[in-house]
Amino acid sequence: MKTVCATLLAIGLGTSMAAAQEQSSPDIAQILSQRIDSDKQGVGIAVGLVDGTETSFVAHGMLAADGAPVDENTIFEIGSITKIFTNLLLAQLVLDGKMDLDKPVADYLPAGTALPDYQGKAISLFDLATQSSGLPPIPPELALADPANPYVAYTADNLAAFLSAYDLPRAPGTQYEYSNVGIALLGQAISHVAEKPYAELVEERILTPLGMADTTLMPTDAARFASGHNRMGEAVPHWDFDVFAPAGAYRSTAADMAKFIAAASGQTDTALKPAFELMLTRTRPAGSPNMSIGLGWMILKHPGGEIVWHNGITGGFNGFAGYDRASGKGVVVLANQVSQTGIEDIGFHLLDPSLPLAPQPTPRQQVEIDPAVLPDYVGEYQLGPEFNLSVTTENGRLFVQASGQGRLEVFPESETTFFSGDVDAQISFERDADGKVSGLVLHQNGQDIAGRKL
Repeated sequence: MKTVCATLLAIGLGTSMAAAQEQSSPDIAQILSQRIDSDKQGVGIAVGLVDGTETSFVAHGMLAADGAPVDENTIFEIGSITKIFTNLLLAQLVLDGKMDLDKPVADYLPAGTALPDYQGKAISLFDLATQSSGLPPIPPELALADPANPYVAYTADNLAAFLSAYDLPRAPGTQYEYSNVGIALLGQAISHVAEKPYAELVEERILTPLGMADTTLMPTDAARFASGHNRMGEAVPHWDFDVFAPAGAYRSTAADMAKFIAAASGQTDTALKPAFELMLTRTRPAGSPNMSIGLGWMILKHPGGEIVWHNGITGGFNGFAGYDRASGKGVVVLANQVSQTGIEDIGFHLLDPSLPLAPQPTPRQQVEIDPAVLPDYVGEYQLGPEFNLSVTTENGRLFVQASGQGRLEVFPESETTFFSGDVDAQISFERDADGKVSGLVLHQNGQDIAGRKL
């Protein structure tokens, strides 16, 4: 359940309209075969395509190294796509008149719940839904948790203790910063207002109405539950959740998520339509010029229109769900490996062929450098109006953290260039005439984005 796209740069894809006209409909089977068999960037991938009244599925690869083939009924961890369920519950309760987006979240929690504010300005429900609360991605202590299953032991009491002691760095509503803490808190408020456990609300208000029988917190059919894999293709444990369940706990299938995306996009008419519409009624900027956020949903503006989407990443899974806002065409992509390339590009490309697929990654080689140079790079770098990179060092290692995302370690290719081991991104540091580090360039998604050191 890593941050919305552990991608550093919130996706700014786009080609010319002429290029779009030259491209034909993508061959999904060929894309998946290339990604898994040729590029070695996946173990199993299942795709659901919703176009009008037609829903189709294509899958390639395996549940595990020695397992059966994946298909539309294979169960995957969907990670942060769970946040859309949480925000859909919020939209329903707003329409029911039980919650008000502009009211403080404290109004919807037990009396005496201690929450941070900023100079008297409280966190609202809308701040939580739009990832603008000022709360961090995760509590600092979770950075030290077992990476094989980091959220399993973090309870409501732990969260309450963290929130009561946390100082907001800025006023809520003023800056996008992706926060799993914020969505966990939102889930607690929803459960308190509805007087039911979170999972029961999801079942009653979303899964049952949409016929999503295979979407659960804990699958009962272990034979269909795919094994997760890391970037090296090694099997890794499934992730489990306690208080962070509203931020990333659900497991689902391409078949079920196709039902969800068909309802979200309006391809199928359901009783949830007003709630889905409310989710996009109000938006805020989301970290890059091309991206905004409604109630949970990310909205990408590109030359061909707008794509409403969200992704999810856990220890061994990567998922994407999105639709074209004008046509309603929807796509679901679920994978049981966290790969260097990812699968988000497949989702965007299937929605609009002018949005390019990621190139085959080039293996990168780490070199030895003098650790004494690393402190020169420490600082804050501004790459856009709401997009900064924070660079830190620890025990002779270099880390970067983008606005609204978790901290990533980067590894040296030379004394001034570094690459991420988690996403396909590189950073080049620049020095001025006096030899002082004055800026950096983020190389990602075919773009070179310069940032000055603050």
